[in-house]
Amino acid sequence: MHAVSLTAELLSQIQSQRGRLHPFERLDMGHTAHIAVDLQNGFMEPGAPIEVPVAREIVPNVNLISAAVRRCGGRNVFLRMTVDSGSQSSWSNWFTYLNTPQSAASATRAFARDAHYWQLWPKLELAESDHFVEKTRFGAFVPGASHLHELLQSHGIDTLIVTGTLTNCCCESTARDAMQMNYKVIFVSDATATLTDAAHNATLENMAMLFGDVMTTAEVLTAVTRSVPDR
Repeated sequence: MHAVSLTAELLSQIQSQRGRLHPFERLDMGHTAHIAVDLQNGFMEPGAPIEVPVAREIVPNVNLISAAVRRCGGRNVFLRMTVDSGSQSSWSNWFTYLNTPQSAASATRAFARDAHYWQLWPKLELAESDHFVEKTRFGAFVPGASHLHELLQSHGIDTLIVTGTLTNCCCESTARDAMQMNYKVIFVSDATATLTDAAHNATLENMAMLFGDVMTTAEVLTAVTRSVPDR
């Protein structure tokens, strides 16, 4: 698991700016979705094209959040990075200039729809009530990248709990855009993963300062269960 470290200076600034460290401690689960980003074989499997070893370690936390969200009336949405002919054409600069021909071809093969590496990691605990959304950009809210926004709006969702991989790529890209589209964003510090602690913590600092609420899995579970009235 990543060694999470948010600086004292950042925490003090957040407290001063917002008046509290966690603005989303109480959730309306009927309007809340857990967005699990790209927990696919291509990122999770040993020897995968873009292996993120720590991503395997966060799966128990992702499963705990998924189960709590289901139990308390929220929705789980599992995103899958997908490369198709349309994305290769409309996102050609990424394939042409930010990859070698070999690495672009590798990503194209790995994340083609229905390929082995495109599939979700088998240790994820899924349910029939869950939603599965393909995305063709790092950020799921880029116009044309997915139908995530339309799906969330159709269910009245206004709050997102973000988990998955890579912290500083698809998770961060999706969360940044979500906040600017007026979603409340909770970014889970020990249920997201990337390649280094430094990269992970840099994103957490950005998220905490500007884009949402950074919580641990335990804090998220408390917020989720607190939303259910005592019976």
